[in-house]
Amino acid sequence: MTLSVHTNSAAMIALQNLTKTNEEMEQTQSRINTGLKIGGSKDNAAIYAVAQSMRADIRALDAVQSGLDRASTIGDVALAAGEAISDLLVQMREKAVAAMDPSLDTFSRAAYDSDFKSLLDQIQVIIDNAEFDGANMVNGSVTAGIEFLADADASRTVTLKSQDLTFGGTIMTLAATASLGSVTLASGVASTIQTSLDNVNQALANLGSDTKKLEAHSGFVNKLMDSLEKGVGDLVDADLATESAKLQALQVKQQLGVQALSIANSAPQIILNLFQG
Repeated sequence: MTLSVHTNSAAMIALQNLTKTNEEMEQTQSRINTGLKIGGSKDNAAIYAVAQSMRADIRALDAVQSGLDRASTIGDVALAAGEAISDLLVQMREKAVAAMDPSLDTFSRAAYDSDFKSLLDQIQVIIDNAEFDGANMVNGSVTAGIEFLADADASRTVTLKSQDLTFGGTIMTLAATASLGSVTLASGVASTIQTSLDNVNQALANLGSDTKKLEAHSGFVNKLMDSLEKGVGDLVDADLATESAKLQALQVKQQLGVQALSIANSAPQIILNLFQG
């Protein structure tokens, strides 16, 4: 090896190795700080692009999940209303059958009629208030149903169908003006109530089926999001146990590199000995 005061090859090599060690330490420390082995496109452009695409799908599915949660709640509110109406119809049929008794005096018949009309009013209150986030599935304001997004591409939807439970309709055939004022009227009302009750129960079955479908799809979307999250983690997350061990090794390597550079820098002083008398 040539001894020169202008060029110190050993020092340059030691400095290069120390610089490389410092760069590796910086990378390892960044992974420990962020928990990511791929924190940006410069770390690995291909993997970063794939991870970003998966993150976009996750965010889109999160929006889908929110819509499905809203749909499930709307369905639950409609079901609660329908079940309450079904219970009231059972009570109303009892009143109507009792009012068919020809032996009732005027006062008793009026009492039954008053109770019956109170139940009619209660049904109307339930129908009017069965609303969540501006959607009422039982008052006839929604004709065909409401569609909700089903996938991240917004190319598919799931539908929650409405069930019109208003008086005098195809489901609730009972009129809002029904009365138990006479045996004849009570007999007709009893028959209409039974038809309405059967129809309402079928409407409840339809609502329950749609709501169950929405909940099942919501569960699938949630599992899909979890799978994508795991996939992103597998691609970009750092193994902190490995990085911790690597950091300790690099710290030792850095100290040795500093010592090697110090030794290399002192080598030219040998030249002074050559010129001593």
